[in-house]
Amino acid sequence: MGASLIPMSVSGFEFYGLIILSFFTSFVTAAFGIGGGSILLAVMANIVPAKALIPVHGTIQFGSNIGRAALLLKQVDQSRLVWFTIGSSVGAVIGGNLVISLPSQIIQLALGCFIVYLVFRPSFKNSRLDKTQTILVGLSSTLLTMFVGATGPFVLAKIKGTILGSADLVATFSSMMVVQHGFKIAVFGYLGFAFHQYWGLILAMIITGFLGTFVGKKVLLKIPKSTFTRIMNAILLLLALKLIVSALMQFCS
Repeated sequence: MGASLIPMSVSGFEFYGLIILSFFTSFVTAAFGIGGGSILLAVMANIVPAKALIPVHGTIQFGSNIGRAALLLKQVDQSRLVWFTIGSSVGAVIGGNLVISLPSQIIQLALGCFIVYLVFRPSFKNSRLDKTQTILVGLSSTLLTMFVGATGPFVLAKIKGTILGSADLVATFSSMMVVQHGFKIAVFGYLGFAFHQYWGLILAMIITGFLGTFVGKKVLLKIPKSTFTRIMNAILLLLALKLIVSALMQFCS
C-alpha cells in the first residue's frame, strides 16, 4: 500500500501492525468466541489519537458485523431489532454531542476503566426483555459506546436469555451491532469527524479481519480457554493501565 493510505497520526510500522492485529483479533474471536474486539480496542487506544479512536474502531466493527448479519438475515429477531434501534438512535445523538466536547484525557481514562471492567465484569443473569427494556438496552449501550467503544459484551449478556437458538442469537446480536455502529458512524460524520483520513486503515483492517474470521473458524486451537482467558486479561489490564496512567499524567501536567 502506498504511503498516501497511511494516516498522518500513525507511523508506517503502526499502520501495518494494526492491519495484522485485525487479522489476529478476528481469528481469536472466531476461534474462542470472545476477546478479539476488546484486545483490538485496547491496542488501538495506545496508537490512534483519542478523538479518532471511537469512530475508527466503530467503522471497523461495523464492517466486521455486517457480513455475519447479512448471512443470517432470515434468523434475525426483527421486532426486537426495531425496539433496539429506537433506543440506539437516541443514545447515539446524546452520546455524540457529549463525547465531541470531552478532552482526550477524559476519553482515555474512561476507556482504561472500562477495559478493567470488561476483565472483571460480573455475569449478568439471563432475563427476558420486554419492549421498554430492549429500548433501554439500545439507548444505554449506544450512549456508552460513544465514549468507550466496545459495549458488545454488555448487549450480548443482556439479550442472550431472551433469544432462543444460537444462530438466532448471533444473527440478532450482529444486526444490533451493525445498527449501533452505523448510528455511531452517522453521528460522528455529522459532527465533522474526517473519516477520509483513515479510509485506508479502515478498509485494510476490515479485509484482514474478514480473513481472520474465516481462518479462525477453520482452525481448532489446542490452548485451553482458561489459559487463553488469563493471558488475554493480563494483556488487557496492562494496556488499560497504560491508558489510565497516561490520562492521569495529562491531568497533572
